[in-house]
Amino acid sequence: MSSENADWSKNFHWLDFVKFFDHFKSVNQSIQKVVYFTAPLPDEASRNKQTLLILANKLINGSRFDIVEGKFIDKYLRCPDCNAHFTKPEEKGTDVNICAQMIQDCALNNTDVIYLVTADSDLLPPLKIINNCYTDKKIKVFFPPQRASDDINNFVKTSNAKLVLLKKHKTRFSNSVMPDTVTKNGKSYTIPPNWKIA
Repeated sequence: MSSENADWSKNFHWLDFVKFFDHFKSVNQSIQKVVYFTAPLPDEASRNKQTLLILANKLINGSRFDIVEGKFIDKYLRCPDCNAHFTKPEEKGTDVNICAQMIQDCALNNTDVIYLVTADSDLLPPLKIINNCYTDKKIKVFFPPQRASDDINNFVKTSNAKLVLLKKHKTRFSNSVMPDTVTKNGKSYTIPPNWKIA
């Protein structure tokens, strides 16, 4: 793989999410809250790193950062070659949680602009509802680096939504990395060693 095609975003795990999205707002806008949708990872080492990231963001951003958790459940699968059965963790609830949050924020008039980071076409239905039923709300869809969706791209072309390709914004990732150790109010959280940028 050439350096041009390398997934450089993997160097930017330790992000201040509120600061990151502050880089994309207009002059007359403010980021009220970033809601991070995830599920506790099945692997303990990965889960511990995920927890550090969440706690550091909560420490820095307070009420401007929130988390909504789904869960992983074991999905039973069969190997088509050898007929053996095995299980694979599958994240559940996250898409529904995102959908519910967006519709709720629009219904309660908690937002003027929705920023959605996804390339998952399963989230098209709530985007279409917001576009059709809450015409005063603006939508920005952010494709993660090295991910895209033709369905979402086509929706953006035929709606009032806008598309942001995060692969074009490496500098904004770089400018949003937290200090290696985040300290506030007597608490501190340190970046996992293998997340440090060389």
